[in-house]
Amino acid sequence: MEWITRLNETINYIEKHLAGKIDYDRLGKIASCSSYHYQRMFSYMAGVPLSIYIRRRRMTLAAIDLQKGEKIIDVALKYGYSSPTAFNRAFRGIHGIAPSLARNSGAFLKSFPPISFVISIKGAEAMDYRIENKEEFRIVGISMPMDTEIEKNFEIVPPMWAAAAADGTLEKLAGLMDAQPMGLIGACVCYGDDNWRYFIAAATTLPAETPFEEFQVPAATWAVFPGEGTSQSIQDLEKRIVTEWLPTSGYEYGNAPDIELYFDSSQENMKYEVWIPIIKK
Repeated sequence: MEWITRLNETINYIEKHLAGKIDYDRLGKIASCSSYHYQRMFSYMAGVPLSIYIRRRRMTLAAIDLQKGEKIIDVALKYGYSSPTAFNRAFRGIHGIAPSLARNSGAFLKSFPPISFVISIKGAEAMDYRIENKEEFRIVGISMPMDTEIEKNFEIVPPMWAAAAADGTLEKLAGLMDAQPMGLIGACVCYGDDNWRYFIAAATTLPAETPFEEFQVPAATWAVFPGEGTSQSIQDLEKRIVTEWLPTSGYEYGNAPDIELYFDSSQENMKYEVWIPIIKK
């Protein structure tokens, strides 16, 4: 129940701040995790990215304000849009009509009410996992900045992997592996401040020669989930971890990178592990 209570408290926070700034870090603190992990939980459990949910709620309220006779420019500023053009685009994206038409008799508008989280019965299918306590380890590879709105990173991470495969980077990283965990590593370093980065790397004791860089993964306790299949199966596994395993596990997210460990490069039947950092509640 504590898990559900905290998530619903974040919805209350969002509702109170729709006409103002919504602090993603504050949402993470309410949910007792990083803003990155909160966004992941929200997306998996609500079925929609956090930024889209907030936009839908704001445009729902904006339509009501316009029907009350408020000026378009005032409504735009109220919900965080500095220009009528940006507000028009957002309003059309939700309602399918321009804000100027919202007052017309018979205009069709969409309403997205606030969500609430409830306990649902899941878990008929078994999940294999192990708990691993690991001292800090060093990874070497390439990295790119990540956006603090995590859905935007789907435009960053897959092309990064494709480029690394095409230019021989993955092959070079495979040659550096000489430490545990053995495999190609995709690491989301998305905790602490906003300097989020995504690494494609290998655990190694060898020097980080140009263009590679190094990162020390801190000591942590990890829940490790094995899997195999396509990239979609990884997303499905991560969703089950967040929605089925984590709420009843007695753990919550810790402050360390999220890791995907790949044991081969096959796109059709990859063997992999998902590592999530955990701490006891």
